[in-house]
Amino acid sequence: MCGIAGVFNVANAQNLVANILFSIQHRGQESCGISVRTESGNVLTYKGMGLVKHVLLPQILEKYSGKIAIGHVRYPTAGKSNVVNSQPHSIELAEGAHMSVCSNGDIINYSELRNELETEHGFTFKSDNDGELIGRLIAFHHVVHKKPIAEAIFETQQQLKGAFSTVLIYRDTMYGFRDPHAFRPFSIGHISWDGEGEMPSEGTVFASESCAFGIVGARHVRDLEPGEIVKLEKSKPMSVVKISPKKRQHCVFELIYFSRPDSELFDEYVYDVRNKIGATLARMDNDIPAGDDLVVISVPDSSNFVALGYAEEKKVRFDMGLLRNHYVGRTFTRPDQAQRDEGVRQKFNPLPGFFKGKRVILVDDSIVRGTTLKKIVSMVRGAGAKEIHVRIGSPRVIGSCYYGIDTPTSNELIAAQKSLEEITAYLKADSLKYTPVDAFQSILKHFNRYCFACFNLDYIYQPADFSIPTKRVN
Repeated sequence: MCGIAGVFNVANAQNLVANILFSIQHRGQESCGISVRTESGNVLTYKGMGLVKHVLLPQILEKYSGKIAIGHVRYPTAGKSNVVNSQPHSIELAEGAHMSVCSNGDIINYSELRNELETEHGFTFKSDNDGELIGRLIAFHHVVHKKPIAEAIFETQQQLKGAFSTVLIYRDTMYGFRDPHAFRPFSIGHISWDGEGEMPSEGTVFASESCAFGIVGARHVRDLEPGEIVKLEKSKPMSVVKISPKKRQHCVFELIYFSRPDSELFDEYVYDVRNKIGATLARMDNDIPAGDDLVVISVPDSSNFVALGYAEEKKVRFDMGLLRNHYVGRTFTRPDQAQRDEGVRQKFNPLPGFFKGKRVILVDDSIVRGTTLKKIVSMVRGAGAKEIHVRIGSPRVIGSCYYGIDTPTSNELIAAQKSLEEITAYLKADSLKYTPVDAFQSILKHFNRYCFACFNLDYIYQPADFSIPTKRVN
């Protein structure tokens, strides 16, 4: 999972891109970078390991000034965890022009396409990252087959299998394009001058999530359509180059966990979906007697609205019994188990005296490996809770994701290896319930537009299609 940003026709666009990336930092904390089309016509790229505020410092941004910029935050799902695999990727074309590209998602036929470019056409790769593959495929069609850049993007789009929400700078134009299934979110925003400050009269903004628009003063216009290619150029309105959609397969896990609750994506408000998940789960749950000693708490922050929806539906007290240290990032996106375990110890702490003698309904968004939640249950039990009933906003995770989330292989997924009773015993909880897949028919506006493959193994691409690199070398 990663986050992308693009700003077109705005003075000091690099500053706005940095702010957008900061707003979507939850989508990737390993590395970040920007590419800027400067006034001299060059495309300059800067990237580094670490958080946006630590890498894209003011003195750096001053050196990368222009009205056209793109950016990326990375959580490693393809390739080693190093700066070479960070994005954007800049590619020099034959005519001396530079192109820069950044993308969110996974290309499942990556190995097949890369091998063809290397062995049959003599291309050289600097990284083992999907974003570079997309850029070099576009360069191949543009330089070798002499296709205009927009047509080269379309040809590339037709070759790729998997998820990609992508922004690209070419000369003084910017393109945004999306895979035909629209797995990952991708929003378009608009900036207009309000008569104060130094903001130009018009500007267009791309971001993985609409929550990023407020920080730069943009309004959410719409999402890119499945398979859509849009073009931005000077003194012209945004134009749609082509649209080549297939069956929508929006990632439902974006709504359950990954996206910020103040985002709007896939025609849904994230906070509203999570609230409905909690309420739906509560209506299905009649096993816990009411009482003054009963309390609903969340594992903050991604499950807050699920827990709130549950408590409101059940008319049970909702409280914040676990304190989260917000200086610790998302533990799910950390590249190895040791770092995830350390993050849990640093991240959560029970409120002193809060849990003593209470029956606790502990609400979390999902269980992947189970190791994190096991530690939290132990923490709450050690703080004095007499019962712990775990309620999960997602269905059982039984399959890997190949479309941009680093879900482990099935032998690491606890729900693929253990029964409900065995998971309950492993967590040392008094009871455990998940939200079943079919319950989402009443939660989502368009149930049939979503990918539930990690929950039901119904992949839009068959296993024979997968040539994705081995699950994530760190």
